[in-house]
Amino acid sequence: MQLIKIEKIKGQIVLKSGMHIGAGDTEMHIGGTDSPVVRHPHTQDPYIPGSSLKGKVRSLLELKSGVVGFTGGAPLAASHFEKVSDDKKEEAKKILKIFGTGGGDAEVAAKLGIGPTRVAFADCPLNSDWKNEVIKNRWSLFDVKSENAIDRIKGTAKDPRFIERVVAGAKFDFTVTLKILGKEEEALVDYLLLGLKLLQMDAIGGSGSRGYGRIEFQFEDKTIQAKFDELKATD
Repeated sequence: MQLIKIEKIKGQIVLKSGMHIGAGDTEMHIGGTDSPVVRHPHTQDPYIPGSSLKGKVRSLLELKSGVVGFTGGAPLAASHFEKVSDDKKEEAKKILKIFGTGGGDAEVAAKLGIGPTRVAFADCPLNSDWKNEVIKNRWSLFDVKSENAIDRIKGTAKDPRFIERVVAGAKFDFTVTLKILGKEEEALVDYLLLGLKLLQMDAIGGSGSRGYGRIEFQFEDKTIQAKFDELKATD
């Protein structure tokens, strides 16, 4: 196992609908929203945490590979590998190589030749050019979406709540790096792109089933963009 290169994938994430990635605040202020978005502590600009991207891409690849039924709903770990059916073991190994496994599985991971986690997702800040446009035009970075439940008998709205979202059209810079440990691992790049394609077809953040968090990836490298556009996420 030898590091032969680090593949860097860069570009922009463009919001096609309002996005909510919660800040985890436990207080609600008078006149405020029930659920604010995560912001940089110094600039107060919204950003997309790398952990949110990594977690969603991993979960979508695990769903597509069919390994979820062997993990009891937990993220795939090396300790689950023997339970995975033979027809799904190859994809399971790709997922473990890219995203890693728990520290308690080090011995099993070593036997399987999984090695260290290959991927690193950086936090995604607002694109500076788009932020300058926001300042120039005095646009808002946020909107507040009113949500409620419907009483099925009375047909009336109840339990109103106000969800803060980053506005559609916002652009964020993203960087993902992938360690390639041997020439046979070149295919992991395509598998990671598949995960990003699945994410583009799904959503990032909360309330994806209600239309939040739809995104589009725009890659700096035209070759990667062409490969991404041609990818079919489902058979």
